[in-house]
Amino acid sequence: MKKIFLSTQLRYRIAVSSFFFIQGIVFASWASRIPDIKKALNLSDAMLGGVLLSIPVGQMCAMALSGWLVARYGSRKMLTLAAILYPAFLVNLGFSHDIWRLIIGLFLFGMAGNLSNISVNTQGVDVERLYHKRSIMASFHGLWSLAGFLGGLISTLMVGYNIKPGLHFVIIFALTTLILLYMRRATVPRDFSAADRPSSDGKENKKVFTMPDKYIIMLGFIAFACMACEGTMYDWSGVYFQSVVDAPKNLIRLGYTAYMCTMALGRFTADGFVNRFGAVPVIKASGLIMFAGLIISVLFPSIGAATFGFLLVGFGTSSVVPLCYSMAGRSKVMKASVALATVSTIGFLGFLMGPPVIGFIAQAWGLKFSFALVALVGLMTTFIAPHLGHE
Repeated sequence: MKKIFLSTQLRYRIAVSSFFFIQGIVFASWASRIPDIKKALNLSDAMLGGVLLSIPVGQMCAMALSGWLVARYGSRKMLTLAAILYPAFLVNLGFSHDIWRLIIGLFLFGMAGNLSNISVNTQGVDVERLYHKRSIMASFHGLWSLAGFLGGLISTLMVGYNIKPGLHFVIIFALTTLILLYMRRATVPRDFSAADRPSSDGKENKKVFTMPDKYIIMLGFIAFACMACEGTMYDWSGVYFQSVVDAPKNLIRLGYTAYMCTMALGRFTADGFVNRFGAVPVIKASGLIMFAGLIISVLFPSIGAATFGFLLVGFGTSSVVPLCYSMAGRSKVMKASVALATVSTIGFLGFLMGPPVIGFIAQAWGLKFSFALVALVGLMTTFIAPHLGHE
């Protein structure tokens, strides 16, 4: 019997990992072809910036809806739906020949991406429960990062053979559909939530929406601080190396590459640290590492020191959001999907607001000052984590 149970664990884990892979490769496929679509539609930098806001707007609009859908119909059904819609909307982007179709397409792409995010992380929490307090959530997010890296390589190959985004995205859709058809039945059939356990009077809690408690709010603030740092690395690392570090043209992306490498590596190694030391100590250490990496890049803006600093930031940010999702999914007062949506909403505000605010501050006081402030925001995770009280 024990052997069968272990094989079931592994089957669930592989299946859920495959859906994290789908999510990562779809997003990376879009992001890597943005320059081609920009050129095809003759968009200016300002126009592209406005168009790209459609994705986060779609994601934010879908936050509450995604949590409700997953709580109402189950993460398996919603994950199946999202795994169809997300790459399907990607194909639509590849064949968007005017700006308004692209804007609407990106809005829908953002909504589908959010449904995928909430449902796949709910599945991840369900699988992690089977491992009896062992952390595995960070490794799931590591598959997302690995898929992002692979998606970038595929895109490079497509560009090299002059394959247009439309055909490229059709190929990705075919690949993800094959994964979906093969892995769908191996996902967790029924969601588990601590909030569904019978109360002291023996009645089961059926409420979908419950006011978040202090614990969930603090997890949201921790995710906010970390995702503000993530957004900074995604949007400003190249600019920092260009304008502050004064790196040669061929090394401008070095900081971003360094960050992404340690981000992926950190996600595959974080679970071991969590299983040994606990989630709260790992989050506290992550805040210190984020802070140290950013401050090093500010105080010593040379290529070597800044690259080392960005390597540290990658390690620092790698495990925080997966751990916040994992801990939120074990909430005793909210359904797992709704708790995940709440933490994701607060956290995503940091990802959305951080980069524009940095731009305004940099305009007034310089980019180094902006990065120093982001370092302090990242350090918030270290100060908030001890107040979580339990894992």
